[in-house]
This record gives sequence, structure tokens and C-alpha cells, in this order.
Amino acid sequence: MNAVQRLSRIILTCSEPDRLADFYEAAFGFVRTDGTAIAEPSFAKLLDIPGAIVRVIALQLGDQKIELIGVQPPGRSYPRAITGRSRIFQHFAIVVSDMATACARLSARAGWKTISTDGPQLLPVSSGGVTAFKFRDPEGHPLELIAFPRDAIPARWQHSSATGCLGIDHSAISIADTERSVRFYERLGLRRVSGSLNSGPEQDKLDDVAGAVVEVTPLAPPRFSTPHVELLCYRGDIDRESALPGTNDVAATWLVLAVGNNQILETLCAESHDAVLSGPVQFKHGARRAMLRDPDGHLLCLEAPR
Repeated sequence: MNAVQRLSRIILTCSEPDRLADFYEAAFGFVRTDGTAIAEPSFAKLLDIPGAIVRVIALQLGDQKIELIGVQPPGRSYPRAITGRSRIFQHFAIVVSDMATACARLSARAGWKTISTDGPQLLPVSSGGVTAFKFRDPEGHPLELIAFPRDAIPARWQHSSATGCLGIDHSAISIADTERSVRFYERLGLRRVSGSLNSGPEQDKLDDVAGAVVEVTPLAPPRFSTPHVELLCYRGDIDRESALPGTNDVAATWLVLAVGNNQILETLCAESHDAVLSGPVQFKHGARRAMLRDPDGHLLCLEAPR
């Protein structure tokens, strides 16, 4: 069965989507492609919030897309002091052609906060060899800038951009058990494509986590490897105390996974019935969607075409 075909887009829940869109446009060069308010009952069913109204702003960077959504009634703000050890933690990585230029552009904007404790970090080859910098947007969502070594830039990122920000490489999610999560995502059609064990002083500074030892496992559909999903399994105790975000909380980030047709959507929901939060739900414009939680509570939206 040709299950999940691609990671279609990443959805960030926020309290002020228009204001946050301004930040993403100015800081990274995202282009606003749409903006609308949706009072459709199907969206309320998908969120499992009766009567919910959603403001959606679509943004694009290169070939990748995100959406910023504001939900009425609103949920909780992003919780403070959430590190990579928390199962709530989830970020996406923006590829940049020059880290110094990208950081200077970001520094000219107001409202964001750093995660990395000593600026961009050059990770050892065993940890990927990239230069990386983690921070939070003005509403608290974690983000990462990554720059590949000049002699090892993947073909898909060998182009230029007026802003220096090229696109989205992956969304990384913190998990408690790599094998458990791999089994779950393989059932949806993603496959493990590589892996590494990241540690050392550079990783500590990047994550602001003392003694960080992180098992990194990239997962991707067979055909579309960008953006992909990365599992981050921190060795040691993971924080299980923080309550999982509700679908209207700012910490509720969705991965929208495109599937081939409605039959596949129904089959995947049946095979993962314990993970289904809502749906499948039919939308007016033709798409059919279901909301799932993975084994650590991260939100996944399966979407079949109209």
C-alpha cells in the first residue's frame, strides 16, 4: 500500500497568526500565499473543539510550506522552560546558505529568544557536520537554522536565495523510545533513512541541555524526502510531567501527512485506531482529514486529496 506520500506542511498554532506571519516574512523571507478565517464545522470536528473558528495563514519558503493557525476559543500559551528532553518539544529546521548572514537578519527582528547558549555550533562529523542554531519565535515555538559544510551541501540545497534562507529540511520531535516510534511511523509508510548518536560540548550548547546524548533517527516517505521527520531520543529520563497540548494550545504543532486517497486514509486510521484523535472528517473543499497522536503525543494530520 502506498501510504503516506510526503510531509505536506507544518502547522503552528499561535495566538496572533497575522503578527507571527510578519515575523516569519521579515526574519526568513517566507512568502504569504493565503489568509482566511474558517468557521467550517469540519474543522471544529477535526480539532475536537465544538464551534471552533480558525484563522489560517499559509506561508511558503522555497518549495516547503507552513501554516499559522489561530483558534477561537484559544488555548494555553507555549509553556516556559521546555527543553529537548520534553515530549512536547518539536521544531523545524530552516536551511541557510550562510549562517552569519541568517543570524544577522534574525537579530534585526524583535521578540525571539535564543535556545543555544553560545551562538551557532559547528557539530562534529559524527553528528552531521552542520552548523546549527536553535531559538524560539515570538510565541515560543522552537526553530533551528542549519548550514551544511560547503563541500557537502546536498543537491537539493545547492541554490541561492535573496534572503539566504532556502527552505525547510525537517521537523524534529522529541520521543521516549526510538524503536516504538519507528514502528508507529513505519506503519504509516515512513522509513528509517539513517541515524546518529549526537553528544559533546557542541550539542550541549546547541540544545541548552547539560550532558546531552541524543539518538537522531531521520524518517521519510519513499519518494519525497524533504522535508522529513527526525526523531530525537535523549538518553536519560525524558520529561513526562508537562501535560500534552490541546489542539488549540500554542504548543500544538501538526505534521500534515499527505496520503494517496480516501481508502488509504481509512485503512491507516483503522490500523492505528488507538492513535486516532478525530476523524476522518470531510471538508467542504473536498479534502478528508484525520487527526492522530503518535506514541509521545505529537499531532499528525492525515490528509487525502479532494
